[in-house]
Amino acid sequence: MSIRGPRKGENYELSVDLNSEYREKRKDAIKRTIASMTVGKDVSGLFPDVLKNMQTEDLEQKKLVYLYLMNYAKTQPELVILAVNTFVKDTDDPNPLVRALAIRTMGCLRAEKIIDYLCDPLQKCLRDENPYVRKTAALCVAKLYDLKPELVIENGFLEQLHEMISDSNPMVVANTVAALTDIHNATTAQPSTSSSDPAIFMITASILNKLLIALNECSEWGRVAVLNALARYVAHDEKESEHICERVVPQFQHVNGSVVLAAVKVVMIHMRGVRRDDLIKQLMRKMAPPLVTLLSSPPEVQWVALRNINLLLQKRPDVLSSEMRVFFCKYNDPLYVKVEKLEIMVRLANEKNVDALLSELKEYASEVDVDFVRKSIKAIGQTAVKIDTAAERCVNVLLELISTRVSYVVQEAVVVMKDIFRKYPSTYEGVIPTLCANLDELDEPEAKASLIWIIGEYANKIDNADELLGIFVDSFTDESYPVQLQTLTAVVKLFLKKPDSAQGIVQRVLTTATKDCDSPDVRDRAYIYWRLLSTDPGAAKAVVLAHRPPISIPRTTVPPALLEELLGEISSLASVYHKPEETFVGRGRIGADAVRKGNEVDDRLSTQKALQTVAAGQQAENLLDFDDAPAVEGEPSGLAATQVFAQTPAAANLLAGTSSNPLDDLVSIFGGGGGAMAASTSAPSFPFGGGNTGFGADLSSVPATPNVLVPQTPAPPLQQSHSQSSQQEDLLGLF
Repeated sequence: MSIRGPRKGENYELSVDLNSEYREKRKDAIKRTIASMTVGKDVSGLFPDVLKNMQTEDLEQKKLVYLYLMNYAKTQPELVILAVNTFVKDTDDPNPLVRALAIRTMGCLRAEKIIDYLCDPLQKCLRDENPYVRKTAALCVAKLYDLKPELVIENGFLEQLHEMISDSNPMVVANTVAALTDIHNATTAQPSTSSSDPAIFMITASILNKLLIALNECSEWGRVAVLNALARYVAHDEKESEHICERVVPQFQHVNGSVVLAAVKVVMIHMRGVRRDDLIKQLMRKMAPPLVTLLSSPPEVQWVALRNINLLLQKRPDVLSSEMRVFFCKYNDPLYVKVEKLEIMVRLANEKNVDALLSELKEYASEVDVDFVRKSIKAIGQTAVKIDTAAERCVNVLLELISTRVSYVVQEAVVVMKDIFRKYPSTYEGVIPTLCANLDELDEPEAKASLIWIIGEYANKIDNADELLGIFVDSFTDESYPVQLQTLTAVVKLFLKKPDSAQGIVQRVLTTATKDCDSPDVRDRAYIYWRLLSTDPGAAKAVVLAHRPPISIPRTTVPPALLEELLGEISSLASVYHKPEETFVGRGRIGADAVRKGNEVDDRLSTQKALQTVAAGQQAENLLDFDDAPAVEGEPSGLAATQVFAQTPAAANLLAGTSSNPLDDLVSIFGGGGGAMAASTSAPSFPFGGGNTGFGADLSSVPATPNVLVPQTPAPPLQQSHSQSSQQEDLLGLF
């Protein structure tokens, strides 16, 4: 029986091959090492062996070794020092590709120990005769600034970058602008930055001309960098704004969508300074075709373009006024693209294209995607609200959709019809019987609430309104809170319009809402209606049947100031999210220690605030005390009261964060009785027992008010002073 030796493993085999005397074998071993690194295997143990293969004339092998170094420089910072001599030597190589590769890799290593060795080679490369090396070195300055800003300023790299803006090669100019912009953004992100900081990139008129000259000669990403810099420039007069717009307009024809959107951003910003209407119309006309072309991109790019187009239309609605058809949804569009197109179509809707839009939306309503169908029906309603002359056509389309008897179609149509009734009251009353006939189809809260609102609003014109509302009153406690609220209001409307026939139903709904409902909102509203009806029916009618202003479609979905800010961020995430960047991008670097420390401070402040709140509540007016007695003078309140409470052990534990049971400690502070606190929380008085203004009033004496509204439980007498037990009495027992 033969005994096999131990298996050495893949890394051992790679190590042997990396030290092979044959060049091809070493190169193949490097490739296999990079392949293992790419799939996530740990090959950091081969660092010294790979490093030995760094000095070679083979450019492909050198790139592979540099790639390995960039990946493992952080885990092996001591060994990276061994590669410094080779890097410095490569920056003097006759081949410009090797020089650029060396300086790029040194900038990407991000190891503290190698930064000091980077300055001299970087100085040479910034003045290199080859533009490829210079443009690579320009970006390296930005990377060095990110690691050690003071080193960049001390060595004069910023001054060299400013000089390189005048470079004869447009790609060098573009990379220089990108580097200066990155440094500018990193500097302005710091709160203590002054306007005189050398890292601030101020674009002057002379720099502007150089950027405009380089713009047409750059690569696509160089153009994006230059256009972003042009967007930051503040024009001195109208003539300069016009000049910038005219020079940037040719970029609309670029094949790259990022360049197109960056050019649109520059034109939209500088168009603010243009006063000539003919030039503005000309720029708008030239802007439309490239935006339409973006819609032939892949879905993800389409969606980004649509989000930006949405913003543009909010500022300039006439940009794509004749391009409605290009936004019609295709069968294979993803849902997120379809939804965005629907919103834009409603924005573009006018009297000329509304027929084509309604025909398209009607087709969408027969799709299989339920969410898309609902949004399509909602778009029909928005069109009706937006265009008065098209409202009747929209209503006819909705009636056709209701006749399909498809549950989710009917329910969404009912919700939409409610909005149309709000916009055009007493105009389409003939539709109401059709809506009521589909009552059994409704099972969603929003649809039920919408139909109940319609019934209550037009109760005087619906003969069997009490029967229809009775269905919802019977199942009142089983319905959702929005449906309960709408039912309550609709029944009160019915009673105010038909007092003779609605006495029974209003008594039932008020009794159910006040006794059996567990929602405080519903109970409170029921009590308010009850008291209104029992005291002054005229006031109740003025409140419940008040005139409501007609609804309208807002022209913008974001505030005007935010819209201007977002137009300056077109082609960035801010314009896609329709939110300023501060809401989703953190400023500066925050370590775990800083987060933990911040949380501790927040917790302590929260405890202090909670204690202050409870203290203020003890000194504030008792919510159940309807007397006009003044508060006790001379007693501390708010923060002062907190300082008094802090002297107790329980409060001290709360504030120190050492409390084992914060709730018990809080109760022990305020539940002890006696003292100023006990005095300030004496038994409240409840003047509900007498008079005809309280809930205990006899409602039979009120005109047009049903006498069945008299509460069955009499109000408690208040002849003698309240005892301790009456202080604890449940408020609901009063009714």
